[in-house]
Amino acid sequence: MPHFINVILPLPLEKHFTYSVSKDEAEFLQPGMRVAVPFGKSKIYTGFVSEVHQEDPKIYEAKPIEQILDKTPIVTPLQLKFWQWIASYYMCAEGEVLRSAVPSAFLLESETIVQLLKDSGVDESALTDDEFLLLEALERQSSMKINEIIQLLDKKTVLPVINSLVEKKVVVVNQEIYEQYKPKMERYVKLHEEHTSEAAMHQLLDELSRAPKQRQVVFTLFSMTARDKKPIKVAELTKKSGASANIVKSLINKNVLEEYNLQTERLQYEEAKVADSMDLNEYQQQALEEIETSFETENVCLLHGITSSGKTELYVKLIENVIAEGKQVLYLLPEIALTTQLISRLQNYFGEKVIVYHSKYSVNERVEVYQNVLKNSPKARVVVGVRSSIFLPFHDLGLIVVDEEHESTFKQYDPAPRYHARDAAIVLGLMHNAKVLLGSATPSLESYFNAEHSKYSLVNLDRRFGNVMLPEIEIVDIKEKHRKKRMTGHFSDRLLEEIRETLGEKEQVILFQNRRGFSPILECNTCGHSPQCPNCDVSLTFHNHNNQLRCHYCGYHMALQQKCMACGSNELSTKGFGTEKVETELKALFPDHKIGRMDLDTTRGKHGYEKIISAFEQGEIDILVGTQMLTKGLDFRNVRLVGIMNADNLLNFPDFRAHERSFQLMLQVAGRAGRTEKRGKVLIQTYNPHHRIVQQVSTNSFVEMYKEQLEERRQYKYPPFYRLIRITLKGRDYSRVNEGADWLATSMKNSFYENVLGPEFPPVARIRNEYYKNILLKIPQKQSLGKTKAILEKILQSFKAIGGFRSVRVVVNVDPY
Repeated sequence: MPHFINVILPLPLEKHFTYSVSKDEAEFLQPGMRVAVPFGKSKIYTGFVSEVHQEDPKIYEAKPIEQILDKTPIVTPLQLKFWQWIASYYMCAEGEVLRSAVPSAFLLESETIVQLLKDSGVDESALTDDEFLLLEALERQSSMKINEIIQLLDKKTVLPVINSLVEKKVVVVNQEIYEQYKPKMERYVKLHEEHTSEAAMHQLLDELSRAPKQRQVVFTLFSMTARDKKPIKVAELTKKSGASANIVKSLINKNVLEEYNLQTERLQYEEAKVADSMDLNEYQQQALEEIETSFETENVCLLHGITSSGKTELYVKLIENVIAEGKQVLYLLPEIALTTQLISRLQNYFGEKVIVYHSKYSVNERVEVYQNVLKNSPKARVVVGVRSSIFLPFHDLGLIVVDEEHESTFKQYDPAPRYHARDAAIVLGLMHNAKVLLGSATPSLESYFNAEHSKYSLVNLDRRFGNVMLPEIEIVDIKEKHRKKRMTGHFSDRLLEEIRETLGEKEQVILFQNRRGFSPILECNTCGHSPQCPNCDVSLTFHNHNNQLRCHYCGYHMALQQKCMACGSNELSTKGFGTEKVETELKALFPDHKIGRMDLDTTRGKHGYEKIISAFEQGEIDILVGTQMLTKGLDFRNVRLVGIMNADNLLNFPDFRAHERSFQLMLQVAGRAGRTEKRGKVLIQTYNPHHRIVQQVSTNSFVEMYKEQLEERRQYKYPPFYRLIRITLKGRDYSRVNEGADWLATSMKNSFYENVLGPEFPPVARIRNEYYKNILLKIPQKQSLGKTKAILEKILQSFKAIGGFRSVRVVVNVDPY
């Protein structure tokens, strides 16, 4: 009897492919192992075994596999089941899920590039002949393709050789080599303990009377530490006292000053020493008991806790209980920015048991995390990660925490699978028999709706930790301020007054503007022309720091023009404003204060977030300007004022979720203010102060917003009452895309009638020289989702079979918003 295996290939294929294996191979192979297989005319891919069987594929002759790459499976049966669910629910191929789910270092292909690792320091005697040959070749030329290695070693099966070199950390595969991160230490000084009492001080100053320069340094240090207790850098002290570094050095040698180093990048938690386990207050304790009771009967619980109510402490308690049972925990976060702050807090409690997974990691680091979770190592009890961490090979998941569950960043837009991590996490929890806790200060309408209709249980936590009062929210009408000429740039007199007062009291300010760059439009005052991107339908954004005009969609950039490109006039002015403009204006208004900016441009590096957040925490930045990165669950102790520069560009967005999102964003930003004893203040600048949402934010009325928005959704047939599937057609040929969209919409209307909207051009209808057109399918509650998708699949297959539409790509997005 011949033996066969089904293999999932990392390609968008609808079915698994069948290959023939020998009897011994069939006995050895298990689902989840990798095999190298030929596919197409001459390509070799790494695929995953999905089942071993004896059924011959009737349509094609099964080819033999090239080789087996693993001794044990690296994907668990539950993962394979989860991939299947994601592929069927989000209407994509399992191969596409595989590409997202597995670190790319596991997927060797014939085009893969192999590079030598610098300073690998390998013991050459420990290498086999083939490995040594390959190493020698790589020393001569820095990188080789797998096809070239096949010729070099004169054998087809080279993947085991490469794999073994990867394991020995000699070569890397298919990636840029990231610099290993080293923490940056800075030198600080303080007065030596012998001289801290008053008597000792006087004696010291007498002793130094003959050394005026040294005495001046000590005086300067006094005056700097008298105002606030911030650590003093050596560089700052020499600058302020006007003394040379040698004088400071001699004071250190005399034991007058004491030098110490602080790590500046990573976050320092002073309270790290006392983190046995937090004591909960009565409200948290009550919420914890309610959650635990609900978990006895329900699998999913929604925790609606206002900002700064101490949700993280609750999570920690629940995680402690699950770890004590020997199970794993997955803690999902919407942004990398959040992981930096949270990890330090979790490591205080759980030490080595916490492991992190996100996209700023190099491929090698991701493989390491993957292996740790797969081996069920004690290091990977708690996995903290962004959306892709739902694909890790968990063995025994006991709890999934989805923090800030309302965030739109949990949704993956490109490439496929276009999954929503929160929804997928609920299914993953069911498969593992684990409990799922969704936490948010502003839950999404769907989750709250599910909780109200007893799909989930609901627990409320409506007191801030330490009974701190919620911030006072004030709305500033900038239309009125403009009329009365009380605006300075983009700042109202009210906002400036509050900023001055806050800085005067040595407290910090956060300003939120949801646009990066300097200004979104550069316009000619004579003819009205503004430079457009040649590849997309958007105007170019002006970036002041490098004097460039940039497109935020495709990255196209050009130098700032001195004259109008259309009429040659010199009169160019900028319209609108982004974070960079706010930062520039602040520097002019508050020259003596340190201003920081946190947006996509300033956090590009691997540790960009950490640098800014830690500088802000240590009081090195007085005012932080940023985009929505600032809004998410960050915990800053010394922020008293939060300013929202312009609430209108959030509200006037062509999307049925715009109002819900604006409410969430504004409340979340507001929640960064006044998290300790003193009450915080939030100023919202808007041209439309009577807008319902702005008013609801100012009174913190989530339930009122929920009821109003829900009524609108019911009326206009949107989620949670209707499910949505968005179909996007894209291609370089404008008329083809149009014809294709019309054909597809007509076919869909034949089956789904009035529930098909479109085809419509999106607000930005051309990106990277491709035209986009959308069709929206609404699915009523009573209509079967499975049958609807099956009909849609058939229509799409007929569409793909039409030769004229070959050049048009179709993207299906289930639950697109």
